[in-house]
Amino acid sequence: MDILELESFLPYRLYRLADAVSHEFSKIYKHRHGLTRPEWRTLAGLGQRGTMTATALGEQSAMHKTKVSRAVAELERRRWLTRTPDENDRRIEHLTLTKAGLAAYREMVPLAKAFERELLARLGAEEQAAIVSGVAALEAKLTLG
Repeated sequence: MDILELESFLPYRLYRLADAVSHEFSKIYKHRHGLTRPEWRTLAGLGQRGTMTATALGEQSAMHKTKVSRAVAELERRRWLTRTPDENDRRIEHLTLTKAGLAAYREMVPLAKAFERELLARLGAEEQAAIVSGVAALEAKLTLG
């Protein structure tokens, strides 16, 4: 019988690595603002793109619509985002950060960039280049980039 060693199976390794990195970074936004991962991803998506629909947010962040919905509800409760019904289709809402939401996002941007720099600094220059180009190549082949 052929056995699959998960520890050497690349998809499993990538998942574990992504989860570990996400968990490490989550400590920063959880400590700073008490955000969950979906709330952070929603804040970051809206901060980067401006106005988005919940569907677009889900696609951009690879989150299930229920997670997006909960994150949107929580950020709205905090008064960090507003919902505006679409003029042509009332089922669609356009989500936008408020001044308070934008302020939280702007506070997090340098922290996120510092986290990325510190993460990459754990590697040598060749390893940094290899992981950046390797991830980009896989994203392109899987049409994620």
